[in-house]
Order: sequence, then structure tokens, then C-alpha cells
Amino acid sequence: MTNIIDELKWRGAINQVTDEEGLNKLINEKSVGLYCGTDPTGDSLHIGHLIPFMMLKRFQMAGHRAHIIIGGGTGSIGDPSGRNSERVLQTMETVHHNEEALTKQMKKLFGADNITIVNNYDWLSKIDLLAFLRDYGKLFNLNTMLNKEVVASRLEAGISYTEFTYQILQSVDFHHLWQEHDVQLQIGGADQWGNITAGIDLIHKMEGSDAQAYGLTIPLMLKADGTKFGKTAGGAVWLDPKKTTPYEFYQFWLNQDDRDVVRYLKYFTFLSHEDIEDLAEKVKTQPEKREAQRKLAEEVTEFVHSKEAVEQAKRISAALFSGDVKTLTADDIEQGFKNMPAVECASEPANIIEWLVGTGIEKSKRQAREDVNNGAIRINGDRITDVDFEIDPSAKFDGRYVIARRGKKKYFLAHVK
Repeated sequence: MTNIIDELKWRGAINQVTDEEGLNKLINEKSVGLYCGTDPTGDSLHIGHLIPFMMLKRFQMAGHRAHIIIGGGTGSIGDPSGRNSERVLQTMETVHHNEEALTKQMKKLFGADNITIVNNYDWLSKIDLLAFLRDYGKLFNLNTMLNKEVVASRLEAGISYTEFTYQILQSVDFHHLWQEHDVQLQIGGADQWGNITAGIDLIHKMEGSDAQAYGLTIPLMLKADGTKFGKTAGGAVWLDPKKTTPYEFYQFWLNQDDRDVVRYLKYFTFLSHEDIEDLAEKVKTQPEKREAQRKLAEEVTEFVHSKEAVEQAKRISAALFSGDVKTLTADDIEQGFKNMPAVECASEPANIIEWLVGTGIEKSKRQAREDVNNGAIRINGDRITDVDFEIDPSAKFDGRYVIARRGKKKYFLAHVK
């Protein structure tokens, strides 16, 4: 079995470990149970959330028993981590909807082998107030809780008792999985260190100091320019294809900085050491070819979406680069032109000049005629030079779209009404 700790170290994916020697010994002896959790605060993960789950996937691929907690219980009260203010409490209806969406995403990413997905609402909801205070509250020292970074950072602005108790609930999760699923290791982001160590302390207090329980955190991911990874001008990069299309997802990875791409290859792909080192060398010697970025985009898009999504993204990219959009499908258009200037047009055929002015692509008939005569107008990939040309909106792309291009790069997507 692969020494997964050494593998994670090579990939720069370990921030802190509790009792590394003990964890290494355990991993070398048997298949380890481990878990990572996420709260259903939304109906999709974004790529920032993906980082610890990529590490969980590596453990799974190395033969270990991966567990995922969808935090229906903890998600209903709110994790104080990484925030300067209280979370807005969601309705239980919203929480349950998000649980279902995240569970579906996890099943797609992890498949069926060596994976167990559970919901902490199933056990946390059964603990009454007196049992919570008697069985768990007595085991947590208030001073220790206040000193946890995730709480200490909130004391000045203020923190509710609800969010203050989050670390107890997460600790209960670890103990439950330890007891019911033979889970010995919890992994999470760097901001989860306090919650993870609180869970280990709880297990030792309840089960004895020799109980095997460990924690591992992932470094905070920053880009080379110091800004937060995973954010774009348009916001988060989501795993849900309805929120971030596979084409946009592919483009995000394709556009990574040379200074970041090798680190991302180590974090987000399952390529071998040799393959990554070869790509790293090409970044140094042939950066203009951007082979590392292309490989990164292909690997992560295939993992999150599918091989077909990769091929579609490449097809859209090639068509936009060359201007040859005739081979694209309506679905390709929907993805690739999502952020292009959009106009509307009627479904009936219309003269090219009338159509350009009617959609607002051209400001005047005079300008429209000039551009057509000069060959500056393309409709659905074809150059139009005849001012009497008639556009038939139903002719291409299932009658849903007309693509107009003015000049070399100015695209417009006309939605057929």
C-alpha cells in the first residue's frame, strides 16, 4: 500500500499533523478509516472546498476507507470558521435541499468503492439538551475553547453561543465515526485545526488516552500574487455545471499563472511524479506552449465533470480561437458564449442590414452597410458581403441562436425569441 503521507508531503499538501509518527505506523499496518466534512451552506461545492476532498480521494485511491460527513446538523447552526460575523441561519428545507445536492456531487467524485457518506443530523438531532451538557459539555474546558484560533479571532467582534458550540458538535462527529465506523483520522483545511484537535481530545477523554485518533490539515491555498485561490472576477468557480459551465471551468484552469501551475498539478491531479516533473521542466523551458496548463485543465475537468466535457471545452476553445463556429452545437454555444454580449432577435427571416440594426449590433444602417461591404460581418461563421443577404434564425443551432461577429473578435450572441 502506498505511503500516503510521503505522497502528500511531496505534493506540498500537509500543513499540520497530530502525532505523525503514530499515524504513519497505523497507516503502514492497516487500512485506515478517515473523514472530511462539509456543511450544506449551499447546493454546490466550489474549487476552494475541493482541496481537502482531493486529499481524501488520494487516501481512497491508496486503499483506505474514506468517509464524508454532509453536515445537516452542524450546517443548521453555522461554522464560525473564516468569518467575522454570524452566519444567517437557513431554513431546514434549504438545508435538506443542499444536503441532497452535495451528496450527489460527492457520489460523482468518489464513486462507490471505499467510500461512506453520512449526515451528522442523524445522530446530532437525537442528543437532547441535558444529555449534551452532561455527556459532552463537562468534557470541554472553557479556557481551551476560547483559545482556539477560530473562536479567539471572533471574540472582539462577538460570537454567539450557537457558533461557539460548533467545535463541540464537530468533536461529537469525530467520536461518533470513531465508535461506529472505525474512523481514526480527520482531515480538513488549515482553519479546522482547532476543531480537529478538540475532537481528538474528546475521544481520548471518553475512550482512553491510548485511543488512536489523529488529525491532518491542508495548507491555506494562495496564488503567487498573494490573492485567494479559487476566486475570479465573476465570483467562485463552482463544481455544479449549471453555476460554472464545464467550458468556464476548463478555461479557469487553462489560464493559471506559470508560477502556480506546477503546485496545482500536484494538488488537483493524480498524475505521477515523473509526469509532473516533466511538465514543470516545460514550464521553465517552453512556457509559451502552456502544456502544463492544458494538462491541468484536462485532468481537473475530467475528474469533476467527464472526458466528454473536456472534449467539448477544447472544441469550443478551438472554435473561438479560429472563428470557425460552424461546427459547434447549440449546447456548445450555450456554454462558450455565456458571457458574450447578448441580444435578441425574432425567429422570422430578415435582411442582414435590418437585422444588425434591429438587434443593436450596429448603430445605423449606414454603418451596417459599410461593415457588410468591407467583409467585417460574419453570421454563424460565414462572412457576409451582400447587403441583400437574408438571415434565417432557424437555420443553425436548433433555431435557438444566431452568432454574429463584427471585426476580428467582437462576438454577439442573438437569442432567438
